[in-house]
Amino acid sequence: MPSDSYYYLSALPTLPELGNAPPIGFAGLMELVGERQRYRTLVGAIFLWDDLVQREAFLAGELAEVDPAVLSVEQASNQAPLPPEIAESIEENPPSAIGADRLWEAYFRHVASVAKEQENDFLVAWVGHEVALRNALASARARRLGLEESDYLVATDLASEAEDFSAVVSEWAAAATPLAGLRVLLRARWAWIAEHDAWFTFRDDEMAAYAARLMLLDQWRRLAAEGEEGGGDTAADTPAESLERNAQ
Repeated sequence: MPSDSYYYLSALPTLPELGNAPPIGFAGLMELVGERQRYRTLVGAIFLWDDLVQREAFLAGELAEVDPAVLSVEQASNQAPLPPEIAESIEENPPSAIGADRLWEAYFRHVASVAKEQENDFLVAWVGHEVALRNALASARARRLGLEESDYLVATDLASEAEDFSAVVSEWAAAATPLAGLRVLLRARWAWIAEHDAWFTFRDDEMAAYAARLMLLDQWRRLAAEGEEGGGDTAADTPAESLERNAQ
């Protein structure tokens, strides 16, 4: 255990249960970890997920502005190239692949690389879980639309093989509205972290788990705000091109 882990992990604001307001923002956590590179790398790898979700929403015209934690505003609004570790990986993917799939393949491989370099067990498990969940949702959508499932899977070699997502996918598919479906996924992710967060070990795994929880809290907050601004959940068809982002 690094000598300063106890201090930094103990200084973190206690996170509430899902559905409550986060006690600290992404920028606040990045400032708290300061120049400790191993923490910034772990936290940044997870927060990059949210930045890319915002980027896709902005490009789809669903966000008027972006508020990224890791990317620059220009990168998150597609006015500047993505970081080399993502952009170069995208170029290595087959050009025939869907643009969003190439992006998420690159992201997952980046996080897997960070997890390996940092020897972070939580992050290894987290990326395996997220790839497997993402692919389970993609398969379900493909079957519903009569498409070839394998065409929409990414980073299959990274996916956890020990998890059964049938119940989560069924609940998500049966949700009355897109927002309700997203809440199903956020709750499932929150429950998974509770089972894998290495609580009170004071290892770097705890910092990564904290960042993942904080991201879910903020995403839930934004969903709640979106529901209020739109007059509550509405039953609406989701454009095919934004389905992947909505599953993130």
